[in-house]
Amino acid sequence: MHVIDWFILVVSIALIVIVMLQNSKDDINDAFSGSKTDLFKNQKTRGIDLLLERTTMGVAIVFFVLVIIAACVYM
Repeated sequence: MHVIDWFILVVSIALIVIVMLQNSKDDINDAFSGSKTDLFKNQKTRGIDLLLERTTMGVAIVFFVLVIIAACVYM
């Protein structure tokens, strides 16, 4: 295994953990009733939710860049 493979492994595990830490914006009752309320649709994310959202975006970009680099190296 190359060094870049280890980086991809660590980043992918970090991405999974960060996504699992985020709160779901959907309610379980909406899944069974079929209705979706748009009352809080335009509510801005703040605090830890905003931090997790931005961190997820950054880690996802790093993951994709690493995968592209690995694909170019192994060709």
